[in-house]
Formats: sequence, C-alpha cells, structure tokens
Amino acid sequence: MTVNDPLDALDASTRRYRETEAEHEKSRTAVIADVVAALKAGQRPTDVVKHSPFTDAYVRRLAREHGIEAKPRGAK
Repeated sequence: MTVNDPLDALDASTRRYRETEAEHEKSRTAVIADVVAALKAGQRPTDVVKHSPFTDAYVRRLAREHGIEAKPRGAK
C-alpha cells in the first residue's frame, strides 16, 4: 500500500499503534509479575535484569514497590 498524503500515512500508523498498544501493555504487566516473582524466589536482581527488558534501576524500583528488601552484597 502506497500512501502519498503524509496525514493518511500518520492516520494509518496511529491506527496500527492503537491496535497493538493493549497487547503491549498485557505483555508488560506479565513481565513485571514475572520479575517480582523471580525476586521473591530469591533470584539476584542482576540475573533478573539480564532476563528482562528492564533496566537495573527499574528492577530495583519494582522490588521496593513490592516490599522486597535488598540483600547485603555477598549474601546468599
């Protein structure tokens, strides 16, 4: 499909964005739940970050928001 009018192109891309936005949010919510579950199961935040799409700072924030205490360095 060739779109010559820039506003038609914008309308089409906006429509696609809105169609996929809900699925993206569901996936994000699932990843957050799995990150929290991994942290509660005792996985190291460093390892959780490697397996998630989130930064270390965001994983630490999720941990704090869910009452997961940071372990001292070197603690197992």
